[in-house]
Amino acid sequence: MAALVMTELKTVGALVVWARQSLDLAGVSNAAQEAMWLLEHALGVRSHQLVSEVERLVALDAWTRAESLVMRRAAREPLQYLLGTQEFYGLDFSVSPAVLIPRPETELLIKEVVRHVGSHSTVTIVDVGTGSGCVAVTLASLLNGTRILAIDQSPEALAVAKNNAARHAVGDRIEWLEGDLLAPLQGRQLVGSVDVIVSNPPYIAEADWAVLEPEVRVFEPRLALVGGQQGTEFHARLLQDSQEFLAPGGLLVMEIGQDQAPMVRQIAEQVGGYAALRVVEDAAGIERVVIAQRLG
Repeated sequence: MAALVMTELKTVGALVVWARQSLDLAGVSNAAQEAMWLLEHALGVRSHQLVSEVERLVALDAWTRAESLVMRRAAREPLQYLLGTQEFYGLDFSVSPAVLIPRPETELLIKEVVRHVGSHSTVTIVDVGTGSGCVAVTLASLLNGTRILAIDQSPEALAVAKNNAARHAVGDRIEWLEGDLLAPLQGRQLVGSVDVIVSNPPYIAEADWAVLEPEVRVFEPRLALVGGQQGTEFHARLLQDSQEFLAPGGLLVMEIGQDQAPMVRQIAEQVGGYAALRVVEDAAGIERVVIAQRLG
């Protein structure tokens, strides 16, 4: 990527022009808006000040900070990691390279769990692969009295999730467990008593990894993204292992990748023990969530 030459006159206006041009040259699709967000963050100002104070000189330390952020974004580091935050279901979540950046489509998991739980206050929910904690924390914020257990095999991810729980004052309502999928539930007297197991598991097929955009492939945790050769390996394990813990009528709610619904449905039929899967589409009409109800 060719680097633009910074102007000698270090004004707000010059910085805005340089930042926009740098991101545009780097192929950032929303270059103008992202430049403004980065400069707001770096300079500690509001967007209207970037427009109304174009002649104001920028202090050297603030200029250096802004230059660093813009160049990192030009190298395709995700905006959310640079700003340190991402909005999810109306709440702000801290994010770092230790966790997957929450996506809007994952909000469907929240809606389906809340729809199932309804007004019941004494339910147990397990969030598998909690990452930033966006699902567990949001559910804890919405469902008073619900017992929530959040699992992740990454201690770094759990640290981010705990911080987000504290940020939204629900830290004392979530139990944090470190381990692989449902393994940490063993020995916790939860057999046949969990009402909902919810997960946004890794679902990218191994062959698709190399063609992902650099923001994802280079910077986001591969562990949270790649599901194996088919991309549905984690779904298969969850369908198998959840039967031990789900109560009769309990739900397994999982996010899936595009065109994976038929494969997951076939796996569920082979595993047995579930009613016919229900599939939920996202705003783009893509089958995004599968819901398996435990028979019995």
